[in-house]
Amino acid sequence: MALIVQKFGGTSVGTVDRIENVADRIGKFREHGDDIVVVVSAMSGETNRLVELAHSIDEKPEAREYDVLLSTGEQVTIALLSMALNKRGISARSYTGTQVHILTDSTHNKARILSIEEKKMRTDLDKGRVIVVAGFQGVDEHGNITTLGRGGSDTTAVALAAALKADECQIYTDVDGVYTTDPRVVPEARRLEKITFEEMLEMASLGSKVLQIRAVEFAGKYNVPLRVLSSFDEPAFASADTSDKNADGSNGTLITYEDDEMEQALISGIAFNRDEAKLTILGVPDRPGVAYSILGPIGDSNVEIDMIIQNISADGTTDFTFTVHRNDYVEAKEVLSKVSDELGAREVVGDDKIVKISIVGVGMRSHAGIASKMFKALAEEGINIIMISTSEIKISVVVDEKYLELGVRTLHSAFGLEQKV
Repeated sequence: MALIVQKFGGTSVGTVDRIENVADRIGKFREHGDDIVVVVSAMSGETNRLVELAHSIDEKPEAREYDVLLSTGEQVTIALLSMALNKRGISARSYTGTQVHILTDSTHNKARILSIEEKKMRTDLDKGRVIVVAGFQGVDEHGNITTLGRGGSDTTAVALAAALKADECQIYTDVDGVYTTDPRVVPEARRLEKITFEEMLEMASLGSKVLQIRAVEFAGKYNVPLRVLSSFDEPAFASADTSDKNADGSNGTLITYEDDEMEQALISGIAFNRDEAKLTILGVPDRPGVAYSILGPIGDSNVEIDMIIQNISADGTTDFTFTVHRNDYVEAKEVLSKVSDELGAREVVGDDKIVKISIVGVGMRSHAGIASKMFKALAEEGINIIMISTSEIKISVVVDEKYLELGVRTLHSAFGLEQKV
């Protein structure tokens, strides 16, 4: 018997029929003897509907009331799922984030979890109940409802698993795990049986949409075994021994700490991001503090910066290039143009037709020649590299957006990712 936290996203609970299917799935785990805590999102499309309602009244709604509104979507789902479970003779009780007392800070719309009161949940579990918790929400010290921002239900599930010391946290989605890359771009992409927290964190930050970064960070920090599964596949049961879960590898992807077996994989996956833009300020006088003079005003405008390259010229000036999200391109360029005038730079140029492609793998730590192999493969396809960024377990390149799919397919083949390790 194991204690499992299961999270079902909006697609998995998008209709009453799907909620009934989720109840059937939970029933099978209960029959197997597992204790279950369920975290659910709002029904598919419901949050968007609530957002539209808010914006029909005020384009910039007051943050506290916005959270009160958005949190209602999950409340509908927990009630319906609890009804479905109780109808099946499975004792269930629903809780909002406030009732569980998921304590957060007071940053509305993107609050962070500070602590979780587990006493009520422990009592219900001891009574054999299934606990159904609303994801995406909490309460601050003043009793105000807060929401956790994008991917908040994933974060709720991982946080509950950490607080309860669950044997596993299972994230159910409309895909059956983490793939070597997006199968829509590379049909030969392969589902990974295991991936490390580090690799998953890089994949998520680089564009993989399977899991949100905050949830992966939380799981890694508190060593919560995390599994991504499809809500439409037959369930695979966990045992109390985490090393024995899904031993046949037939269901989902387990995200865990690195082990000897995982070191065999040179590259685990390829991530990409279509939403990149590049800005360059040319001919900046090279002096101490110039980087801050450029990036300080960009940061003050709440524009996040990704990759950075600085080149020193023989004439004593520097060219400074950085990337931002494509949605921030126009605003960042306007800020940079003002900075250029203040610094006496030559000009500002930009490009919002670029993409980032990244290879990720813990195997890079113990293998040489990965970068050269990547660059050679791209060069043979005539793909020019505009920028390069590296870390211990990733290499990212910026290329023209027209080469995105060709670049991903080329690298996937070059590193043999379609082959089972």
